[in-house]
Amino acid sequence: MSKSRRTALVTGSGRNIGRAAALALAAQGANVVLNGSSNQAACDAVADEARTLGVDALVAMGNVGSLDDLAKITDAALSAFGRVDILVNNAAVRPTSPFLETDEDEWARILDIDFHSARRLAKNLLPGMIENGWGRIINFAGMNAIHGYNGRAPVSVSKHASWGLTKSLAKEFGAKGVTANIISPGPIRPDEADPEMRAHIEGMVGRVPIGRLGESEEVAAMVALLASDAGAFINGQLLQVNGGAET
Repeated sequence: MSKSRRTALVTGSGRNIGRAAALALAAQGANVVLNGSSNQAACDAVADEARTLGVDALVAMGNVGSLDDLAKITDAALSAFGRVDILVNNAAVRPTSPFLETDEDEWARILDIDFHSARRLAKNLLPGMIENGWGRIINFAGMNAIHGYNGRAPVSVSKHASWGLTKSLAKEFGAKGVTANIISPGPIRPDEADPEMRAHIEGMVGRVPIGRLGESEEVAAMVALLASDAGAFINGQLLQVNGGAET
């Protein structure tokens, strides 16, 4: 596999925003490491699409909430490409559970996937970025998560923590050539969703002044900008891609 190109690791990249982000980065010439927790066929399909763009692609399956799996994902990426220049922490879960009924195990599970995975992967990959004098860390928040989810306290806590992590990384590593930013998407049309979830998302159109749902590719365009040399002076920012929806 080519080690002369920049390499991007995108978690949760089998569908939706993660898939679109991986393909946008491949279109810019980056090798891509795809990740999912269960649907390898979906990740394999994205890898095949990326290869048609002239880059190399690797699928590294695993649960980002697991320390062991994260180590394996990191090792696979570095073994294949020797470096990861762009880290896109997209993987997340958003279960609904009333605050008083959410037990410690569920809190730990959500925090591990939605926040600690981003922190741990950044720690794993920052040394190589610093050594090369160039790196991009792109995290994800969410419009409702930043507001505060009703019935999703662990998700909101995780996304606020990710925003704090992003600001701290931006200040600590900006002088070393590494930027960190966080994207907050608005209502985005899913590739696939159960009818209840689809109805919920479509019901949010009224909050968007543009009058439609966003597309995954529109969020991916922001990822591509932040990951490019043109985005080098964007650092420590929360960038809202939401069609003007009130936040």
